[in-house]
Amino acid sequence: MLLKCGFAYDNIGYMNIKWYGQSCFQILAGSNKNGQISIIIDPYDESIGLKLPRKMESDIALVTHDHYDHNNVKKIVNNPFLIAGPGEYDVKGIFVQGIGSFHNEKKERNTIYKLEAEGIRLCHLGDLGQKELTPEQLEAVGDVDILMIPIGGVYTIDGKEATKIMAQIEPKIIIPMHYKLPGLKIKLDSLDLFLRALGIKSLEKMPKLSVKAKDLPKEEVKIMVLEP
Repeated sequence: MLLKCGFAYDNIGYMNIKWYGQSCFQILAGSNKNGQISIIIDPYDESIGLKLPRKMESDIALVTHDHYDHNNVKKIVNNPFLIAGPGEYDVKGIFVQGIGSFHNEKKERNTIYKLEAEGIRLCHLGDLGQKELTPEQLEAVGDVDILMIPIGGVYTIDGKEATKIMAQIEPKIIIPMHYKLPGLKIKLDSLDLFLRALGIKSLEKMPKLSVKAKDLPKEEVKIMVLEP
């Protein structure tokens, strides 16, 4: 079986991914040396119409840019190591690289994050508004196993533009994010528009995703749709 569905805290060696809507993810990386490490990316203010878990704890918090629907780190109840911009960091065995990019036509800044843990390389594009990545950005991003990419348009790339970025990066697994959801007060494009751009009618949604490096796809790219 290629991928296992689950968010088990005792699955040491697995990378476990949960999506809470918008660009907010929690990633658990198991390590025999350091135990389970929690990473939260872009926790949002609940005024957008979506809900986060009542209690959020994390070792590392990443913020792609300082907008209310991406930066609500006060929601995290403990004191995580905060990363909010470009640079290289090694925190509890998790390598994080922040790569500068543009959020919109006004040239507001956005940070792309590359994470490496458990032999898996993730890339979270944040609110990327560029139609394509520059050669310098592509070199910094490098090889990617799992790509988290916005598809909703409106101050970021839409589904059709996302396919161009995907072709540049060539990841093994793609997780769409930042799109229209029930209750969301921000107007965004739907998931269906993105899937149609790829020639896909529909995909089964997963509540959680757990994957090991050895189980990553070898050839065909997989689109994984998570439920918030």
